[in-house]
Amino acid sequence: MPQLLLELFSEEIPARMQAGAARDLERLARERLTGAELGFEGLRAFAGPRRLTLVVDGLPSAQGDRREERKGPRIGAPEAAMEGFLRSVGLLRHQLVERDGAYFAHLHRAGRPTAEIVAEMVEAIVRGFPWPKSMTWGEGKLRWVRPLRRILCVFDREVIRFGIEGLEASDLTEGHRFMGPRRPFRARDFDEYREGLAGHFVVLDPQERKDRILAAAQDLCDANGLEFVEDQGLLDEVAGLAEWPAPILGQMDPKFLELPPEVIRTSMRVHQRYFAVRYPGVEALAPRFVVVANIEAADGGALVAAGAARVLSARLQDARFFWEEDLKVPLENRLERLKGVTFHAKLGTMHERVERIEALARELAPLVGAEPGRAALAARLAKADLVSGMVSEFPELQGVMGGHYARAEGLGEDLASAIADHYRPAGPSDAVPTAPVTVAVALADKLDTMAGFFAIGEKPTGSRDPFALRRAALGLIRIILAGQLRLAMRQVLKSALYGPGDASALVVEILVFLADRLKVQLREDGRRHDLVDAVFALGDDDLVRIVRRVEALEGFLGTEDGANLLAGHKRASNILNAEAKKGVLPSGAAAPMAEAPAEEAALIRALAKARPEVEAAAAGEDFAGAMRALAALRAPVDAFFDKVLVNSPVPEERDNRLRLLLEVRAAMDLVADFSLVSG
Repeated sequence: MPQLLLELFSEEIPARMQAGAARDLERLARERLTGAELGFEGLRAFAGPRRLTLVVDGLPSAQGDRREERKGPRIGAPEAAMEGFLRSVGLLRHQLVERDGAYFAHLHRAGRPTAEIVAEMVEAIVRGFPWPKSMTWGEGKLRWVRPLRRILCVFDREVIRFGIEGLEASDLTEGHRFMGPRRPFRARDFDEYREGLAGHFVVLDPQERKDRILAAAQDLCDANGLEFVEDQGLLDEVAGLAEWPAPILGQMDPKFLELPPEVIRTSMRVHQRYFAVRYPGVEALAPRFVVVANIEAADGGALVAAGAARVLSARLQDARFFWEEDLKVPLENRLERLKGVTFHAKLGTMHERVERIEALARELAPLVGAEPGRAALAARLAKADLVSGMVSEFPELQGVMGGHYARAEGLGEDLASAIADHYRPAGPSDAVPTAPVTVAVALADKLDTMAGFFAIGEKPTGSRDPFALRRAALGLIRIILAGQLRLAMRQVLKSALYGPGDASALVVEILVFLADRLKVQLREDGRRHDLVDAVFALGDDDLVRIVRRVEALEGFLGTEDGANLLAGHKRASNILNAEAKKGVLPSGAAAPMAEAPAEEAALIRALAKARPEVEAAAAGEDFAGAMRALAALRAPVDAFFDKVLVNSPVPEERDNRLRLLLEVRAAMDLVADFSLVSG
């Protein structure tokens, strides 16, 4: 079947926008084609430094004919209503059908040619494309990320003729800006297009560009006894800067290796988009770098490498100046300047925040195995590097530089590590701190963030989370679970709260927020998130114990006994809820009754044995043992429901059996609220 090929060729598209633009182009085209009832076999979009490309395979040459029935006015309706309906459907009165007291119009619409629909689709997409930033140029009104120069639009090897603000669609495109033939070339389908681009030194597929960069860079490093330091974020960006990427190995002045490696790598990445290089098996960097050029130079890249080295030396000389100047001022002496740094208009200065974190870290220290004085000192100095020259230049190095300055001052590795790592984990793949002093400061930092912003009503809503509270909560949870820290979160949160708001209500609100984040974490680990609600409903605020309960409950529900007992709990709850609507449920304990069915007496005995076993096991945090004790109720509960009529016509029997069901539910709810378990 025919193929659609669309290319929107422009001046350079910012690398950070390319992946999103490809997704948007694919989405918009899919929506338009689907809305026009045009089926297709496959749809792909590509983005590069100067072009967005769409390929749609298996499109029909035209829409299918469509039949439609539209309901009109009721029979006997005013003449004006009839005339309006007839105009809207383009029919005469005798062409309408009478049915069910109303008029109906049967419409037949011939399918339109696909080329005609595509022309409208492309114009709508181009005029409404959701660029994060766009511009107008020349005398036209068209907005695009950069000036749009060409539109290639071919369907079934034929050009679709249309124009947008003076740009006429054609089957012509251009290759590399500098390499190869400078004249446009013709492409009538995707294979011809892709091969033509390759012949004109353009790699269309961004993943192929990344693979070429990686392979060539690693080959260069291997040939020189070096190891390429991969950086996925930088690789994504560089692949969006070069149409024909050509990695080149450059030489760096060895004197700059005296700088912290994070400074060198950050300067390379942020300012120059260079990749770092190291010696195999060694963490320290080598005095080399990899720069990705957009041309294959005749001299093998020697001139490019020399120019890159000169620019990098200038950048690193600036970094060296910041480093040397920062070392002259102890971290303690920087604290006064934090009084002039606003953390948030409603939450005070950064200095006030430091005082809160310091007090909280001191309080948390004994709970996480840290010495209170060291934890407090680390917290006191953790934000001091925010007013250093290096962090002003490279904000992403906050914390890291504070750690280096602390080591240079001889403050101790425990304190330096705490300062360097207290922001961790910064994301799902980031390492979790485990050193006690670091843990105390990291927890205090995240708790203060959540407590402050919840207190002033700045809670995450939907996709909006401007203060990264979800990330802070997940970091808090990961630290607690990784270290198996037994914290009573209600008390911890109460210590962290300050400012406006009802403290008790805020504690509950933040606990619920943490439970939601815990569900996210467990879901990513492949666990059932509904079980968090079932356990959290018990009022437990120890996250480690909650997770252990969830694990035991998940294992129990995966057994036949667990599944059947869950069904028994739901059945008991349904009966009790229905009876509660009729009046107050009976209180007290169930007791053996004369002439009661054997199954009723057996369940009473089983409960009398199981309940204390469940309580003892749960109290000892032997949740697997508690589940085993519950499993003993499965057979008696099944037999009770099979043989015993709960709603006995004898009031005494009915009340006793309702009490028994209440006891069954209460025994099970010692380990979780089973009413919140799905399934």
